[in-house]
Amino acid sequence: MPELPEVEVVRRGLATWVRGRTIEAADVLDARSIRRHAAGPADFVGNLEGATVTDVVRRGKFLWLPLVDGETPGGSRPEVALMAHLGMSGQLLMQDAGVPDEKHLKVRLRLSAVAGMPGQLRFVDQRIFGGLFVTDLVPTDDGGPGGQAESPLPLIAAEAAHIARDPLDPHFSFDLFYRRLRGRKTGLKRALLDQGLVSGIGNIYADEALWRARLHYARPTDTLRRADAERLVAAARDVMTDALAAGGTSFDSLYVNVNGASGYFDRSLNAYGRTGEPCHRCAAAGINATIRREQFMNRSSHTCPVCQPRPRNGRW
Repeated sequence: MPELPEVEVVRRGLATWVRGRTIEAADVLDARSIRRHAAGPADFVGNLEGATVTDVVRRGKFLWLPLVDGETPGGSRPEVALMAHLGMSGQLLMQDAGVPDEKHLKVRLRLSAVAGMPGQLRFVDQRIFGGLFVTDLVPTDDGGPGGQAESPLPLIAAEAAHIARDPLDPHFSFDLFYRRLRGRKTGLKRALLDQGLVSGIGNIYADEALWRARLHYARPTDTLRRADAERLVAAARDVMTDALAAGGTSFDSLYVNVNGASGYFDRSLNAYGRTGEPCHRCAAAGINATIRREQFMNRSSHTCPVCQPRPRNGRW
């Protein structure tokens, strides 16, 4: 499933192509992909047609396009947004009208013409775990911007209002994060995957951040020293910044950016998916150690048993 870097790559691409453009028509080819829009396809289309996209916003793995009525919104403040959930295989692609429809095309948005820019935004989803829906924008709890955006506003999509800020957010508060982390009484990786504590970190980048910070996933959060937590947040920020520079992590053809290109950060992974391979850090120090895979919350965790030793009182 796409994590923060992959969604941010999509956000940046969309911001280039759709900001300020009007949705002239919306075609729903598979109603299953708008099942989260409870009012149905006709209402979904009615909310979009004639609306102008003012920005593209992301918090954690959540992505939305604020909308205002009309082609010349001026200083209008958006009250609703088109929310996009990519799920396991969702893709938001910018395409010219003459490009044949993709096999798993679910929703097509026809945009106002701009010279040199593709005319359609297409939502493609092979496994149909993702989807689109229109939702209300609400004020943020802390009065800060709702998330990463070109022109940030103190508004957030209602469905994302419960999640915390992510490590790349300029308004992320380490003090708040550390206070809540110490109060969790759980394992460290389980806490990192809790979107109410810190958003945007999924299984891949949790393993990578823990490896960089030399911490085991089962380390009890209530024993974590402030310096350890600072090192972990810095590691999470660094690994996701590196992944962004590489266009994200693509293990198959299902994750692509808005131009249909895959990321290549999988070539730079140090822990995730490297079961049985040498630990890069230990190898550089002349130590023979291989990455170990263990079952964790119906998925896997990857660690080095030498430089990430399991704590005696570790919690899953």
